[in-house]
Amino acid sequence: MRRVAVLLLIFFSISASAQQLYRWTDEKGRVHVTDTPPPSSAKAVQKKPAPGATASGAAASPGNEPYALQMARKNNPVTLYTTPACEPCGEARKLLNARGVPFKEVSVSDEKQVEEMKRAVGSNSAPSLLVGETVQNGFEEAAYHRVLDAAGYPKAGILPPRKQAEPKAAEPQAEAKPAPEEAAPRGPYSPGASPQRSQKK
Repeated sequence: MRRVAVLLLIFFSISASAQQLYRWTDEKGRVHVTDTPPPSSAKAVQKKPAPGATASGAAASPGNEPYALQMARKNNPVTLYTTPACEPCGEARKLLNARGVPFKEVSVSDEKQVEEMKRAVGSNSAPSLLVGETVQNGFEEAAYHRVLDAAGYPKAGILPPRKQAEPKAAEPQAEAKPAPEEAAPRGPYSPGASPQRSQKK
């Protein structure tokens, strides 16, 4: 019985610490974000809920993003270039959603977007991932995680998953039909008619 009580105590203490992040500055002015209490020499210590959790342990709402995610989005925004009906593109989207990474997806379907993708990632291959200024062409799970880790995004399994779907293809716009021309008015007083001479009686 005592062993069970000890195990429960350890479990709850781990859960409590996992729901708390500490942001602090060391003696050299470097900023740290950790899930363990900072040393006594730390300055400007701030306590924040862990990514994906609030003080009650519930999932964080989109408007209450963890600090680490806010900084990563600000410094290294994520853009995914895809093409319609592309299987590797779907795998790339699935990975970003599963990791909880907010991203902008550009579905390349015309020449203008192809040129935009070439300028951004130096290639016209899809999928292509742009994280800040770092480019990853093609899809490779381990490479995607390395790029996201280096950019400061929370590790896989920390953020709640997302459900961002593939962008819908733009519907072709129907050509505008020219308005029917109205018949020009006729008569002595219509525009362009020769001036009428008054008749002398």
